[in-house]
Amino acid sequence: MSRWKALPAELDPRARHLVVSLRRLKDHSGLSMRQLAAKTGYSTSSWERYLGGRSLPPKEAVEAVAAVTGEDPTRLLALREVASAACTGQRADTTAADGTLAEATPEPSAARHRPARGLVVTGVSAFVLVVASAALLVTRIAGDEGQARPPAVSPAAPAGAAASPTATSYTCRIERVGEQWFAGLSRTQDAILLSGYAGAQVAEAQCLLRRAGFPPGDIDGIYGPKTERAVQRLQRKAGLVVDGIVGPHTWGALRG
Repeated sequence: MSRWKALPAELDPRARHLVVSLRRLKDHSGLSMRQLAAKTGYSTSSWERYLGGRSLPPKEAVEAVAAVTGEDPTRLLALREVASAACTGQRADTTAADGTLAEATPEPSAARHRPARGLVVTGVSAFVLVVASAALLVTRIAGDEGQARPPAVSPAAPAGAAASPTATSYTCRIERVGEQWFAGLSRTQDAILLSGYAGAQVAEAQCLLRRAGFPPGDIDGIYGPKTERAVQRLQRKAGLVVDGIVGPHTWGALRG
């Protein structure tokens, strides 16, 4: 397994989640950086920037690494969109001076020789996937009362400048329905929750974490460090990827 350098301390937590997830996929694949570059068509120097937290990988690169490692790209693309909101917006070969992710134009690998038609098909497929993922997220937000939402970020604001969520007290009403546990705050099975999110769905996860023996602190609906650590402990016990992000598999462990 690779010995990764520490990510920049200033890196936004949302961007950090994406980079850590990509690093973990590379480690699990057993590929060297050079092999990853050859299989994905993005140069070694590009992947060093992406996995070092210096540049935001393009959507096509995220899709490519998911295909190489056998991972469903939907969650990774959703994380990439969240990270993009925290990006400084700098372009191409420019590295952000404060250590945060900058939007990047990938440096193609010299080994990449694909027909133009293949590039068009790949690009169209990636676009359709991203649009479908975005539509799915919007549908979940509109259809589930109390959906957790990320704090708003002004396009002109620096990374990490989101307003702090307001603490609210929630009451857990734990009940067993069929083969699943519910806390009376949300019935979601697949909403994506991560650090910085707030709302009833976060409180639902907190209640279920406490029920499972992984106390997240106060049931306040705020996805903070204590909640993230509790999620990681649950994931570790359940044999899931330990990324501190609540997704479909983690909801399954919480409700099962």
